[in-house]
Amino acid sequence: MKIGIIGAGVVGRTVGKLAVKAGHPVMVSNSRGPRSLFSLRVEIGSEIGTADEAAAFGDIALLAIPLFALAEAPVGALAGKVVLDANNYYWERDGRIAELDRKETTTSELVAQRLPNSRIVKAFNAVRMTDLETDGRPVGSLERRALPIAGDDPEGKAIAAELVEAFGFDVVDAGPLSEGWRFERDTPAYCARLRKAELVAALASATR
Repeated sequence: MKIGIIGAGVVGRTVGKLAVKAGHPVMVSNSRGPRSLFSLRVEIGSEIGTADEAAAFGDIALLAIPLFALAEAPVGALAGKVVLDANNYYWERDGRIAELDRKETTTSELVAQRLPNSRIVKAFNAVRMTDLETDGRPVGSLERRALPIAGDDPEGKAIAAELVEAFGFDVVDAGPLSEGWRFERDTPAYCARLRKAELVAALASATR
């Protein structure tokens, strides 16, 4: 499965590295262009390109840009694709977003508004990237951690789950995209080291 990554910060680089290790061809992009990413070919074994090129390259895409940069997402090139959304809302970085402050919507629903012809799955937002790289364990391990996903597209969620499991984690489906708030910032499930049953309980205990 070819994966196009939009954003070359710590999230994009970490997921890209693990995806390459799991045998998936990857292209990483950023807003500054491929010249600024030339070292990634050696560092993680990925291809590099523009955001449009990465979107076109991937069978699926990972959106790993800050929420304030959402307007830069390549809408046309991502049309029809499963897009894994790793966004979080940090008002200190993104500025105040009234509908999020009022809890009228979620970060991934905002992404879905920006990318109306893409199939959005919330994934990889509720884990520190240092943990994503080091906490993976074999299936059946007593220490195997679980990560949450949410989305409205069953095929997209199956693809997201496949990647999460390939990285060494169990998966908990939190439900539709509108339930993604259950593992956003300042919730019990956010960036917590939890096994599957513990994560299910943490998601259920979240309040808005």
